[in-house]
Amino acid sequence: MNPWVVIYAIGAAQAVLLALALWWRPANRVANRMLAAWLAIVAVDLAVKALYLVDSAPALYGAWRVVALFPFLYGSLFYLYVRALTTGRGFGARDLVHLAGFALALALAVGEGMMPPDPWDDVFLFGYSLSYVVAALVRLQRYRRRLRQKHSDADRRSLRWIGAMAVAQMVIWCIAATHWLVRIPWVDYFLIYGAVAAWVCMVGWFSLGQPPAVGEDVGPDDAGPAPDAPAEAAEATPATGDDPRFPDVEARLSRLMADEALYREPALTIGQLARRSGYPEYLVSAVINRRLGDNFWEYINRQRIEAARACLADPGDTRTILEIAYASGFTSKSTFNAAFKRQVGRTPSGYRQQHAADATTRPASS
Repeated sequence: MNPWVVIYAIGAAQAVLLALALWWRPANRVANRMLAAWLAIVAVDLAVKALYLVDSAPALYGAWRVVALFPFLYGSLFYLYVRALTTGRGFGARDLVHLAGFALALALAVGEGMMPPDPWDDVFLFGYSLSYVVAALVRLQRYRRRLRQKHSDADRRSLRWIGAMAVAQMVIWCIAATHWLVRIPWVDYFLIYGAVAAWVCMVGWFSLGQPPAVGEDVGPDDAGPAPDAPAEAAEATPATGDDPRFPDVEARLSRLMADEALYREPALTIGQLARRSGYPEYLVSAVINRRLGDNFWEYINRQRIEAARACLADPGDTRTILEIAYASGFTSKSTFNAAFKRQVGRTPSGYRQQHAADATTRPASS
C-alpha cells in the first residue's frame, strides 16, 4: 500500500476529531466553530486523496479534481478565522466574497473539462491565497497594538500561534511552488498534502490550549464606567490636547502604583485602572501615552520590572526568580525574562548574581 494513503487517512481522522472538539469548546466559540468547519473541509480533502490513491477509478477522479482546488479556499478561511478571533465576528452573507478565489478556481476547472489546470492559473490563485494570509497577519498586528493599549497581560493574549499557522501555510505553498517550477526528488504532489496532514497536527496542538481572545472576552471593565463612577467618566470624547487634569491624573496613577501596587494584578486592564483612579478611561490612556511615553502594557510592565529589580537586588529575598516574577504581576517566566532584559539590559539571573557579588565585596572595600 502507498504510505501516503496511511498519512492522509490519519490526517483526515485527526481533522475530524479536532473539528468536533473545537466545535464544542467554549472559549473563542465563534472562531473555533469557523476553524472546525475549515478542518472538516481539510478532512474531506485528505480523505478523497487517500481513496483516490487506493483506487484511481474514473468515478473518483472528479472528486479528486474538486478537492484539489480546496487549497485556494484555505487562505481566505485563515483570514476569516483570524478576524473571528480578534473581533468575535462570525461568517455572514457579505463574507461570500472571500470565497471568490475558490469559485474562480472551480470555474476554470469546469471550463477545462476538469482536466489538469493551466500552470498560469495556479500562479494567479497562489498569489490570491497568499494575499489573504498576509492580510490576516496585518490584522493580527493591529489587534496586538490595540491589545497593548488596554491589557497588561497582552503577551498571554497575543495569539502567537497564529504566526506559526501562517508560516506553516506559506511552507506548504512554497513546496507547491517548488514542485511546479523545479523537479526535485520527494518534492512532489504527495509531499504537499503530507505537509497539510502535518499542519492539522500543529493546529490541534495550538488551538486546543488557546486562552480566550479579547475579541470575545469583553468584560464589564471594557464596557464602560460603573454606575457609581464620577460623572466625568461618562465622557467619550478623546482629549486632543494637554488636558489641564493631566498632572492630577499622573499623580493619581503614581499613587496607585506606589501605594496599592495595582501592577501586581496579572489581568489588569486600563478600564480597571481608570475606575480606580476616578478618571475617564480616555484621559488615563492619554496621560499614559503622552506624559509617560508608553502604551498601557509597557507602562504596567515597567512598574512590574522595577518591583522585581528591588526584590532581586535584596540579598534577604530568598524567593526564586519565578516566584518574584509572579509576585510582580507577570504570568510566565518567558514574558518576564524578555521584558526584564529589554528594560534592564541583562537577564534576571545575571542581575541577581551581580548584586549578590556586589554585596559580598562591599564590606571588604569599606
